[in-house]
Amino acid sequence: MLTSEQTAIIKATVPILETGGEALTTHFYKIMLGEHAEVRPLFNQAHQASGAQPRALANSVLMYARHIDNLGALGALPAQIINKHVALQVQPEHYPIVGSCLLRAIREVLGAEVATDAVIDAWAAAYGQLADILIGAEAKVYDQLAAAPGGWRGARPFRVARKVAESAEITSFYLEPADDQAVVAYQPGQYLGLRLVIDGQEVRRNYSLSQVANGRDYRISVKREPHGLVSNYLHDSVNEGATLDVFPPAGEFTLSSGTGPVVLISGGVGITPTIAMAEAALAGGGRDVVFIHYARNSGVHAFGATIDGWVRRYPRLRAYVAYEQGALRNGAWPTALGRPAMDQLKAWVPTQPEADAYVLGPKPFMGFVRRSLVALGLADDRVHHEFFGPTEALA
Repeated sequence: MLTSEQTAIIKATVPILETGGEALTTHFYKIMLGEHAEVRPLFNQAHQASGAQPRALANSVLMYARHIDNLGALGALPAQIINKHVALQVQPEHYPIVGSCLLRAIREVLGAEVATDAVIDAWAAAYGQLADILIGAEAKVYDQLAAAPGGWRGARPFRVARKVAESAEITSFYLEPADDQAVVAYQPGQYLGLRLVIDGQEVRRNYSLSQVANGRDYRISVKREPHGLVSNYLHDSVNEGATLDVFPPAGEFTLSSGTGPVVLISGGVGITPTIAMAEAALAGGGRDVVFIHYARNSGVHAFGATIDGWVRRYPRLRAYVAYEQGALRNGAWPTALGRPAMDQLKAWVPTQPEADAYVLGPKPFMGFVRRSLVALGLADDRVHHEFFGPTEALA
């Protein structure tokens, strides 16, 4: 339990974190990943190299320090962290490793004059408080997933029943449980965790579920990234009949209940969870759905045939596809050319107060679309977005 003096010390470190938080978290990861091989599978090295993971952690630490005396003000951040941890199977024994490395990084980056014994003690107490909260919340989720029909705990072997190319870059993997038993249901928008061994090294990744739950199998749709260790391995080396270790579904970015319009706006591989969301909303029959997708060209446009079929089948669906490269053709995609623009969104997006919008794609794409939707009159709390990697702030 934090004392009032420790709370005051944590609050006093906020200005330091605002200016030097990323340097601290970068050093933290250098220590932890360099000295503790057991936690390396939990971290995507590409996100380390790009700086995205240190930035995301720096922002989380800063937010925690700012609101140390009112954790309710953290909003959705704890749920995002808990779900990412569940998808990667973070366990209680990992927390002491993180804590000791974080305290060491604080001491080494800030120096003894700033990181006094009192500061270190305060941050040790603050980290202990946070760890207890997360461990408790994650344990509840693990228990719920294990107890649910078709549920399980930890890794479960699944075989690749089908492997289908959806575009020049995206391939779908249909995963069936090796024991041929039922699988736990999930909400559209959630993701699966995978555990693989590549060149002798364990790695873990999350991939969005790209179809509605059916109790029998899962589908993930993976984009081949130019230097993506796992995506290239899946595309090149994992074929039908292969077995993969799968963790249960997780994720707080899910389709809301209600009767108002659903607006789904995706860029590139951001289409994968919106396909599941659209399928669920359309199957419900009572909600208008606007599906908007931006792709570079026809070669990388995934699920075009699926959207064609929906347009013919569901009168409550309006679908628009824009290509950055290409030409307009009668009776075929694209609907428009170019990148997202205010005039397009104004023409396509309903602005009823009860409309919910979901935006997925590259960070600049999401930033522009989100700002545009709010400017068009959608309520800020009804415009939702999700990061495939570390959660960052949208400028």
